[in-house]
Amino acid sequence: MSFCTLTRQFAAAAALLLATGAAQQALAQAPGSGGPAPTDPTAVPIDGGASLLLAGSVAYGLRKLRQRRK
Repeated sequence: MSFCTLTRQFAAAAALLLATGAAQQALAQAPGSGGPAPTDPTAVPIDGGASLLLAGSVAYGLRKLRQRRK
């Protein structure tokens, strides 16, 4: 048996074990309550993700401007 064949068999066995474990956990979970009811339906939570998105877009824009100057 070559090393490549042995590696493929090991990878297939690991994938099968992971898939079986994930299926068992999915069956073990009870249905959720749906979460808490919102007190103000128009309130939108804005957290650090929006600031990271803004900072990333500014950095991307600066990079493009510097590339255009070269």
